[in-house]
Amino acid sequence: MRPVESRRGSALRQSALHDRHVALGAKLAEFGGWEMPLEYTGVVKEHTAVREAVGVFDVSHLGKVVVRGPGAAALINSTLTNDLAKIAPGKAQYTLCCDPETGGIVDDLIVYLHSDERVFLVPNAANTAEVVRRLAAEAPDGIEIDDNHDTHSILAVQGPRSDELLQAAGLPVGHEYMSFVEAEFDGTPVVVCRTGYTGERGYELVVPDEVVGLLWDTLFAAGEKYGVTACGLGARDTLRTEMGYPLHGQDITRDVTPNEARLGWAVGWKKDRFWGRSVLLEEKEAGPRRVLRGLVATGRGIPRPGMRVLLVSDVPLGEVTSGTFSPTLRKGIGLALIATQVGEGQEVSVDVRGRREVFTVTRPPFVTPGVRES
Repeated sequence: MRPVESRRGSALRQSALHDRHVALGAKLAEFGGWEMPLEYTGVVKEHTAVREAVGVFDVSHLGKVVVRGPGAAALINSTLTNDLAKIAPGKAQYTLCCDPETGGIVDDLIVYLHSDERVFLVPNAANTAEVVRRLAAEAPDGIEIDDNHDTHSILAVQGPRSDELLQAAGLPVGHEYMSFVEAEFDGTPVVVCRTGYTGERGYELVVPDEVVGLLWDTLFAAGEKYGVTACGLGARDTLRTEMGYPLHGQDITRDVTPNEARLGWAVGWKKDRFWGRSVLLEEKEAGPRRVLRGLVATGRGIPRPGMRVLLVSDVPLGEVTSGTFSPTLRKGIGLALIATQVGEGQEVSVDVRGRREVFTVTRPPFVTPGVRES
C-alpha cells in the first residue's frame, strides 16, 4: 500500500488495486484514512447491478487482523460481545467491540473462527488500530495479534449471480451463509467467505496483495456475460441502508450502545465476561431511552445525517443518522436514533432544510433481502 497526501495534509492509504480504479475512471474519495472508489459509472447503476446481477467492490480499507496462539478464541470470546461458542471452525460471526466502562460501540466487526488458536478479524478501517490496541492490552503471553492491513486485500462479490462469477474464476461457492472456505488462486491461499454488506447473496474474498490484481482482472474477464459491474462505496452505502445495516461513525459510535442500536442479537448475554457487560445488562433491564429506527418517506423528502426528527407538534425526538434516496423503492429512507416511545407505524416529521417532511417509522430492512437465498 502506498500513501498519498490528503487534503488535510495527512497520508491516505491506497489499495493494491488503485491503478485499476484510476484506469476505470473511478471517482475517488477519502474514507477511513484510505483513498477509495466512490463510484465508477454512477451510484444507481452500480446499486442496481448488485440487486439484479453481480457487482465487485474493492473493500481493502477494511481491517485484516490475525489473532493466534493458545487461547486466541477464548481471548476474543471474553472481550467482544457475541458468543463464539455458538459457531464452529469454518464459520464467521458478527460481533461488537464495546467500551468496558460505558458500553458504547468502539467498532462492529466480523470474526472468522479458524480454530481455538487462530481467529481472523475484519474491523472497520478507521477503528482497526484501536481494536488491535485494546486486544493487545488484554492478551496474555503467547498470543500474537498481527495487523495484515498492508499485506492483504478484500474484494466483495455481491449479487444474485455472484456464485456464477466466482465459479467461472475457479473459486469455491455454495457454502452456507456466514461460513468460509480456504482455497487457492494462482497457487496462493485465499479465503472465500459468504458474507457481505449489501443484503444480497454474495462473498467476501481475503486475498494477498500479490495476486489481488490478477484476481480482479480474472473476475471481470470471466464476468462479462453475467453483467459484472465495478462498484464503489456510494452504492455500498445505498445498498446497506436499504437493509438497515448500521455504519460505524454514523448509526453506531462510542456514544451508542448495542441496546440503543437494536443489536442485542449480537450480544452473548449469558456469557460471564465481555467488555461492557455490566453496564449493558443494567441498561437492557431498565430499557434504553432511545433506539435506532427506520424511516420511510411518505412524500418526496430525502433524509440526511444530522437532520432533526420531530413529532408533528414539533416535539424533538432525535436525529437522522443515515439517510439516502433508495434506488429500489424510489423514495427517501433513513435510520434515526429517536425516543424509545415512538413505535413502528407512527408518523414523524424530519426537518429537511427547513421543510417538514413526513416519514413513517418502520423496522428495517426496507427491501426484501436475498442474502440467504440459495
